This record gives sequence, structure tokens and C-alpha cells, in this order.
Amino acid sequence: MTIIEIPAGWPADESAARAVQQELRGRLVRDEEGPAVGEGHVTGLDVAYDDERDLVAAAAVVLDARTLDVVEEATAVGRVSFPYVPGLLAFREIPTVLAALDRLTADPGLLVCDGYGLAHPRRFGLASHLGVLTGRASIGVAKNPFTFAYEQPGPARGDAAPLLAEGEEVGRALRTQAGVKPVFVSVGHRVSLANACAHTLRLAPRYRIPETTRHADSLCRRALKEALGYV
Repeated sequence: MTIIEIPAGWPADESAARAVQQELRGRLVRDEEGPAVGEGHVTGLDVAYDDERDLVAAAAVVLDARTLDVVEEATAVGRVSFPYVPGLLAFREIPTVLAALDRLTADPGLLVCDGYGLAHPRRFGLASHLGVLTGRASIGVAKNPFTFAYEQPGPARGDAAPLLAEGEEVGRALRTQAGVKPVFVSVGHRVSLANACAHTLRLAPRYRIPETTRHADSLCRRALKEALGYV
């Protein structure tokens, strides 16, 4: 089994990583509507860690945006590429996530990350980082609101409330199912917030979490378990 090593020149400390974030943030595209809902492909991305062995497994699962059927899936296992620092978590996993994406033969379409985009202290979470590096439209759908304030959305599926940082709307708390906790949607790259929410609802017809994330979560856990049998 091939282990993805840390790329040469990868940021090794917090100041270097922040500098990379700042440079890449300047490339963000925030004035595009993004892909049409229910057309083309959507790709879920997620990772699983084994901290004792310093490994991360990444999964990329391509779904048909209309039927939500799995079109293709790919995994990669790599070295954790950065220490745990809140706000810089993308640097721990991006080389391995990119390796999984590179192993796909299908067009990934919209990238759906289990995490944040603009809903980030420096407005550049994993979804934004990956979007800029790949040039693809991307969104973040997180399970918790990080440090941002929000009012509870209404109880019905599709109800939403702004996710606020110092008065700026950086995402939305979105109710994907009636009577369950909301998810937290933010723009990554080349997509509007309204469209990001519409995609999230389309991807969550039965459960709180989008099908993209559900598939990718299961697959990366399996990939990590298999990898541990070789190391």
C-alpha cells in the first residue's frame, strides 16, 4: 500500500500555514452562482485519522446529482501533514484528500466537504482551500457551528438562519429534516450561499447529513481500517 508522504515545502508551522491561507484566499471566487441543483455530479469528501500512527485516510465519493446513486469512489492514505491547530485543520489532510480526488476518473462536479468554507476565523476553511486548489465549485456542510452565532431556524425542513461573525453572514444553519438539529452550510468557492443550501437539501432527502458525507465517512473509515492492517 502506498502512503502519501508530506509534500516538499509543505508549511511546517503556524505562521507559514497562515501565510499560505492568506495568499490562497486572494484567489477565492465569490460571485458565481455555481452548478445547477440536481445536475451533473457531486462529490463527498471526508477523512479519518489514526493519531497513534500519524495516518489520515481520505475518501472521495462521486454521486449522480439527480439520483444520488454512487458513480465512483476513491481513497488515499497519507501521513498527517500538520499539527493540530484550530483554524488550520485543512493543512493536516489536504495532500491526502487531493490524492483521493486525483484517483477519480469521473468528473467530480461540486465538491462537498464535511467542514467549513467561509465560516472560518479567516474566511478560508477546508472547502475554500480545496476549491481554490482544484478550481472547482465547493461547499462546506458542517455538523456544528464552530464559534459563530446563530438563531435556531424554524422547525421545518428547509428552514434556515444566518450564521454570523461580527454581523457578517458567513453561512447558514439549515434544517435538513424536520425536528432534527440543523447543519451548517458555508460557501467554499465558485458558488452562492443560496445555491449551497439548495444543494445540501437535495443531498439530504432522508437524513440530517448529506448523502455525500454519509458515503465518504463510511468509506474513509473502511480505508483507514484496511490500511492499519499493513502498518
